[in-house]
Amino acid sequence: MVETIVSSGIGDQGSGIKKEQAKPQRLTEAAGKPLQRIRTGIEELDRVLGGGIVPASVVLLAGDPGIGKSTLILQIASAFKSLYIAGEESPQQVRLRFDRLGARAKDLYILAETDVDQVLPAARSDKFQLLVVDSIQAMVTTDLNSAAGSVSQVRETAYRLHRLAKEDGPAVFLIGHVTKEGAIAGPRVLEHLVDTVLYLQGDSSGGYRILSASKNRFGPVDEIGVFEMREQGMSEVKNPSKEFLACRVSAPGSVVVPILEGSRAILTEIQALTTPSNYGLPVRRSSGIDPNRLQILVATLMKRAGVSLANQDIFVNIAGGLQVKERGTDLGVCLAIASSASDEVISKDTVAIGEVGLLGEVRGAPYLEKRIIEAKRLGFKNFITDKKVKTLREAISLALSFKTLKTLKT
Repeated sequence: MVETIVSSGIGDQGSGIKKEQAKPQRLTEAAGKPLQRIRTGIEELDRVLGGGIVPASVVLLAGDPGIGKSTLILQIASAFKSLYIAGEESPQQVRLRFDRLGARAKDLYILAETDVDQVLPAARSDKFQLLVVDSIQAMVTTDLNSAAGSVSQVRETAYRLHRLAKEDGPAVFLIGHVTKEGAIAGPRVLEHLVDTVLYLQGDSSGGYRILSASKNRFGPVDEIGVFEMREQGMSEVKNPSKEFLACRVSAPGSVVVPILEGSRAILTEIQALTTPSNYGLPVRRSSGIDPNRLQILVATLMKRAGVSLANQDIFVNIAGGLQVKERGTDLGVCLAIASSASDEVISKDTVAIGEVGLLGEVRGAPYLEKRIIEAKRLGFKNFITDKKVKTLREAISLALSFKTLKTLKT
């Protein structure tokens, strides 16, 4: 059972005031204004947003605890005339984080409040460019008796903040918590209501953070921004390929693959480890790629390329914390597994690009030329693609020696 407001004195709803009848107009007669985005000065963020913040838009930023949501949003707010609603911290605690970041902000205001009916008048009291709510799960309205974070409270408070953005013009950033499954906590209507949904991902114990959009009404949803968490806050990583490969060592089970994220090609390392299984059912684990896809590739390696993996535990990892969904990494995963199984190193200047089908054929990956250009820029010279090999067996024979092939089959 979810508590719902039937009537309210907010605005004209339930007040008895009759509004002027709205009249429809032709779409061609509607006055269109050019979309003026506001640059944040953080290129990685602007890229994900589609070129900058759209005025009067509502952006939901979600991520795991400790991933850096509040840190990133405070850096954004300090660049504008902003009102920061601290629903979970005191002004003194926010000031401590602000001083640690070393930011400069003359027009950053803070209000420690959880009642949305107090937040709305404060937001309308001045011409703020940005309104930050940290977090939406902490906001409540006294028109409902349920606790903060409940479905009814999150839905109603988000709706009122949404109307504030559309009627008064400030861009609204909402920070949202996620569940243990990784979904945004609260009702699904929260994601439908906002204009943009951003996810900040990464290993909280590691340094890199990946910002991506799962919904964006004003831009693409396939762009990513790469950040590094430092003592001074979130720092942009403008050359992710170089950073992701900085710690790479020449060892069996390693191969470089250019992945495509939005308009940019990023080089990342695929790592594989195979060990004899101690149990009847071998283990297949992956980090960064779909585990179901890994099962398919392992089966294809065994059936079509003759690689003996029936009694091997297999672990695959995408270095750097990236989550890869495209099929262009299939060939790299297969070569990394074959390299680990044979204990032979693949040439350090080799790059693998291609999708692997169930019949063992190597298919082309989109934007192949863009991937190759990025790889050449970092000094890679040997490219294993569908232009050079037609089957998975040929790709393995090209990457590994003939002696190794005989070992793999036995």
